[in-house]
Amino acid sequence: MRVISKNNILALSLGLSMPISSLALAQGPAATPAPASGPAASKIGIVNIQDAIANTNEGKKEFDALQARFTPKQTELKGLNDELEGLKKSFEAQRDKLSPEASASQAKTIENKQKILQRNYEDAQAEFQQAEQEVVNRIGSKMLNVLEKYAKANGYSMVLDVSNPQTPVLWASQGTIITKELVEAYNAESGVAAPPAKPAAANPPRPAPPRPAATPAATPKKP
Repeated sequence: MRVISKNNILALSLGLSMPISSLALAQGPAATPAPASGPAASKIGIVNIQDAIANTNEGKKEFDALQARFTPKQTELKGLNDELEGLKKSFEAQRDKLSPEASASQAKTIENKQKILQRNYEDAQAEFQQAEQEVVNRIGSKMLNVLEKYAKANGYSMVLDVSNPQTPVLWASQGTIITKELVEAYNAESGVAAPPAKPAAANPPRPAPPRPAATPAATPKKP
């Protein structure tokens, strides 16, 4: 679905300066200056760059492939977790009947399996996040080029990214949100066809991993 900056705001400074007119070579009366006008209103756009990347045709295909790649590992972790939970329930049910030596032995076995499961989960999580960030970076670097073209063509002087929940943007009118338009512009330029729709049964919910650690969403890094 991480490509670009981890800062809270992604701002593109887009060609605002006009070329300076060449000076007249012939002598003549000074031109009367035009009356000063008020400053032109800046047009600001709001985009959720993470949503834009994930919702492009290319992004959907890449993240579907990533999910398929890690599904066996998720299944393996779920199996290990189920085995561990079974051992814990069995131990709790028999604890009062076990000798101190047997009780300590089973407790040690559970502890070791818990450590192995946690280590395997953390390794899988790190591997997934790295692969996810690579996809985000790859698509995001192209997304920024499309964004710059779109912003210039539509007269935006600045575009702010609100992917990060800590963004200082507290409110924006619907007319300033250009995430959907950016996705459409990216799809048109990339030429990648939309992936086929999945039947509901073919897209089951992801198995819950054991003791998941909270991690920030992948953010594109600027090349």
